Amino acid sequence: MHFNDLDIQDELKNIVKNLGLDTLTLVQQEAIPAIIAGKDIIVEAKTGSGKTISFALPIIEKLNPKNKNPKVLVIAPTRELCEQIATVFRSLGTFVQNLKIVTLYGGISLRGQVANMQNGVDVVIGTAGRLNDHLFRETLILDNIETLVLDEADRMLDMGFFDDIIKVISHIKNKPQTMLFSATYPSNIEKLASKIMKNPTMIKMQTDCAIEIEEYLYKTKDKYQALLSVLKSFKPKSTIVFCNTKVEANSLFDFLEDLHFDIALLHGDFEQKDRDEALLLFKNGSLPLLIATDVASRGLDIDDVELVVNFDIPFKSETYTHRIGRTARAGKEGIAVSLYTSREEKLASEILPDLSPLNVDNLAIDKNFTVKGNFGTICVFGGKKDKLRKGDLLGALCKDLGFDAKNIGDITITDKKSYIAVKKQEMDKNLSKIQKIKIKSKNFNINTIY
Repeated sequence: MHFNDLDIQDELKNIVKNLGLDTLTLVQQEAIPAIIAGKDIIVEAKTGSGKTISFALPIIEKLNPKNKNPKVLVIAPTRELCEQIATVFRSLGTFVQNLKIVTLYGGISLRGQVANMQNGVDVVIGTAGRLNDHLFRETLILDNIETLVLDEADRMLDMGFFDDIIKVISHIKNKPQTMLFSATYPSNIEKLASKIMKNPTMIKMQTDCAIEIEEYLYKTKDKYQALLSVLKSFKPKSTIVFCNTKVEANSLFDFLEDLHFDIALLHGDFEQKDRDEALLLFKNGSLPLLIATDVASRGLDIDDVELVVNFDIPFKSETYTHRIGRTARAGKEGIAVSLYTSREEKLASEILPDLSPLNVDNLAIDKNFTVKGNFGTICVFGGKKDKLRKGDLLGALCKDLGFDAKNIGDITITDKKSYIAVKKQEMDKNLSKIQKIKIKSKNFNINTIY
């Protein structure tokens, strides 16, 4: 089925086409018509199946901004997922006049979030804790909510947010159309659904991840050396390594940094700006290996992760599913490797009962392989608030500074900064020129952050 076959506005069809989307995924084929028809739905689908567009597109299709209070509420487990959902809504909703989308999560000033909502808002995307903060202060009104989405519901319940979610929903006056998306469907999800939904349509798209993800389990005495063997054998272009604790993640980062690998680190101690920058450098190919705790096992929308490594076996099978779901996204293939020592033998057998342990010493190792990014990143100290666009940045780099456009990769523009990925050989060639850049008759400082 193609997006052009859907019964949606022509403007939305054109936007979808410009985004390079053509064929619907299985979950989109099932969910979009049901949502347009006004049904409550429960969707069980693995990560990377295209579920965000499954609810964002029909919501945009039906949305009719008519007053200052929000019409759509999306609750998600993490700030990263909130931002990625917001990005999809903004991309699809460019034809909707005066569409206002806000994200509400912790780590950001409450006052700034209130200011963003002062002139009205149509779509609110937030975490349960921060939503309740605003509701307590009466800076968020949910009287006019028509559509409610719970994304990654199983993850939210794993994090202990059941009561917080119910508290948020209790502030909604009328019965909204409700959608619940989850990678797994444990009993606590069923309990939540029974409290907030009536006669929902069940859409189960769970498939055997082994079809798309090759899974391997290695027993070792030294996980640090085993990880090196795995990397030098599979030679991935992009890798996420998961640890169970911040202490282990920090230790592994130090170990690999001493080997001069190009790596990023992400866990709960990071400020939001540092988390955003680490993910950006990983996504644009400057730092092709990301070491993370489970703060990153959900909400990362990166299509080209070739390898996921469980440096530590997770304590729940659901966590394992979410971790390896970072690879094999958008129909691509991927590899998942789990490492364990004799101390984790029982846990490995419980979480991965269907995998037979292999000997890491049997891997064919390329001793010359190292983890190096193909791109450097330039930071321009100007962004959306300066009305900068990708075309402005690309034009200034190529016309004024002599960069070759074919060597420029991802361009990410935030409110105050813009990040441009540039092939390293191109960066080295033009390094002496990278000081300032003139765009729209205004000079902006430049810094190479990697």
